[in-house]
Amino acid sequence: MRTIEDLDVAGKRVFVRADLNVPLDGDRITDDGRIRASLPTITRLRERGARVVVGAHLGRPKGKVDPAYSLRPVAERLGELLGTEVRFATDTAGESALAVSRELADGEVALVENLRFEPGETSKDDAERGAFADRLAALADLYVGDGFGAVHRKHASVYDLPRRLPHAAGGLVFTEVDVLRRLTESPQRPYVVVLGGSKVSDKLGVIDNLLNTADRILIGGGMAYTFLAAKGYEVGASLLERDQIDTVNGYLRRAEERGVEFVLPVDVVAAEKFAADAAHDVVGVAEIPADRMGLDIGPASAELFAAKLADAATVFWNGPMGVFEMEPYANGTRAVARALADSSAFTVVGGGDSAAAVRALGFDEKAFGHISTGGGASLEYLEGKTLPGIAALED
Repeated sequence: MRTIEDLDVAGKRVFVRADLNVPLDGDRITDDGRIRASLPTITRLRERGARVVVGAHLGRPKGKVDPAYSLRPVAERLGELLGTEVRFATDTAGESALAVSRELADGEVALVENLRFEPGETSKDDAERGAFADRLAALADLYVGDGFGAVHRKHASVYDLPRRLPHAAGGLVFTEVDVLRRLTESPQRPYVVVLGGSKVSDKLGVIDNLLNTADRILIGGGMAYTFLAAKGYEVGASLLERDQIDTVNGYLRRAEERGVEFVLPVDVVAAEKFAADAAHDVVGVAEIPADRMGLDIGPASAELFAAKLADAATVFWNGPMGVFEMEPYANGTRAVARALADSSAFTVVGGGDSAAAVRALGFDEKAFGHISTGGGASLEYLEGKTLPGIAALED
């Protein structure tokens, strides 16, 4: 892939496809990590005299204008972080966007409205998607793909637009791909993977592929209960994908055949209901009451997981160990984050809720080798899938 240093950007309008899909509470940004991650590429382009037109999505407005998903608060925060005004176009590729893009001077930045307000952005119809990409192409002379969190989507701004303009990868995408190649092609060993989150079904492909590369796989979060059920445990009212038990048993058998160690929780925090103020206790995995649900791994599991991470040379972590947003169920996720932060291994936090947890629980991001901005994209790369946004940039 070409980088932005390979493009002559001075005096040119450069469309930067960024990932600014930040969580909002009303119009208040609760985690600006993805905005911060976009700064190096935008700053470098400004330094080289580019006229930067940023495009991004927020949420899933389903091809309709919805003020709840407006990028206006993002434009304000981006301007604060850059220390300069960021002009905001009130549409995506219409009169406002065209006017703003034409008025930019060297080093100035604009943000167009939510790309997903346009049905052509996410359309499965090539012609409809291409027509929207043509309109976006009128905003710029060059294209830089820097929204790693969206590169696994065959969307107009990710896949079709770079095929219409001279293009390069932004620093964020280039770094993400470099890190993931290290995990798939030449990880230092022992290579330990920690997987959590709600559902096994969300991670079937990556588990399947990791059985070929990982030395040890630790399973926590809601998905752990399907593994526990496959081992014969009763899991009470915990999240359970009963239709995945046979698949999970197949993974456990393959892991044993290949010498991959699977580590499951030995205790859990079992609560009466899904609430921070619910009555809850720590119980062994063989003692989960029928009327309680596991909402976090327990302290013995946290200690076990930390021990299994202690000798790692490479670690990939995707998915929290429990409902970390509620303090009574945050200790498992906190323990894994602490183990990674204290580790001398090359540690990769695989985006999504894991990255949000690291910030929400107060950890210094610099304590980790790499924090991905794209949970879904990271997982699909580790599955061995071709990512449309990467393929377009390599073309």
